[in-house]
Amino acid sequence: MNKEDTAFPVDGQLLMILPRAGASIKNPDVRLPIFRADADGYYLEMRVAADPKDKSEVAVTRRVSLDNISAQEWEDLISQYANLDLTACTDQGISKGLEKIQDRRVQRLFMALLTFLNTRQVAIVLFLYKEAREQGNSRLVSFRSNDLLESLGYTRGQDGSFTTRLRSQLNQDLVALHRTELVFAKSLKKGNTIGAKVIVKSILRIRDYEIDNLPRDFDLAKAADYTYELADAYTVALEFFDGPERTGDYVLFSNSVDTKQKLGSNAKHDYKMKLLVYLGSRMKWDTLIDGQYLLVSKQYLFKNLDLLGSNLSRNNQILWRTIEELQAEGYILDAQELPGKRKMTSIQFQINPEKLHCN
Repeated sequence: MNKEDTAFPVDGQLLMILPRAGASIKNPDVRLPIFRADADGYYLEMRVAADPKDKSEVAVTRRVSLDNISAQEWEDLISQYANLDLTACTDQGISKGLEKIQDRRVQRLFMALLTFLNTRQVAIVLFLYKEAREQGNSRLVSFRSNDLLESLGYTRGQDGSFTTRLRSQLNQDLVALHRTELVFAKSLKKGNTIGAKVIVKSILRIRDYEIDNLPRDFDLAKAADYTYELADAYTVALEFFDGPERTGDYVLFSNSVDTKQKLGSNAKHDYKMKLLVYLGSRMKWDTLIDGQYLLVSKQYLFKNLDLLGSNLSRNNQILWRTIEELQAEGYILDAQELPGKRKMTSIQFQINPEKLHCN
């Protein structure tokens, strides 16, 4: 079987930071959102710190540039920050923590930053990389909104259309991926010293969009911030696209990867997608033992799957149920616990190279 015919490449640099860039607000490495002003403008940003004990955990800052705002609007934004209830966000859900913010735009800005790269948005990213392969390994990807909604497993209503809520959610996801920048450092060797190259990239940039029926008043940013609309088609540029075309640094994902969203389920509970992407990320950070075995600390598996509660029995059940799901789909051939030093248990995964392959 030719892997190139049955799989699509996802850029290696993107995959290496994807789990960190999408860390939830409950992750102990996530810092509080802050407003920051510098010579380049105004930003709303949130930092995910690195864990020095794990070389795979690079520090990442995700930020939204607040373009074209006046000094008064800047002050108004800062004043709204006092209405953000972070305790409620972590204990009762993000919507509950944002309910005291009256300005819909500010509320949605915080929502986009706090939920950035949830598993639904990761599924969108995988859809776009798969489309990139089908469209000739092109950095520019064009797609119909309805095709993307169908790939996410959503069903049409009796009138043949998708609900306003689903359409609005998709536009907000696309705009969040478009305007949330990731800031991270890449080690750079200069002579006998090790420096760092700071990289600023968005996951994607929306280049244009289409409306089928005119006259229809649609504004991309306005729709994301205030209304409940979706364009009928988009063309986006994948900002992380060096691997497949230029450096050969990528991970191949099976064309059969499941991007469907479970009906009535919150994206944060899609543990299968989280584990699949995390394993792909670790395959870029670590060297596979004998070409197919990957050893990962259970502690880091819990953290990256958002299994952060104190109920270890529940966490174990969810982890192994998720592993079994990926085994059933053929990504994992075998998995077993291996005891380590200081009671630090690890899990050894045998990865199926026909479904997940590191280049």
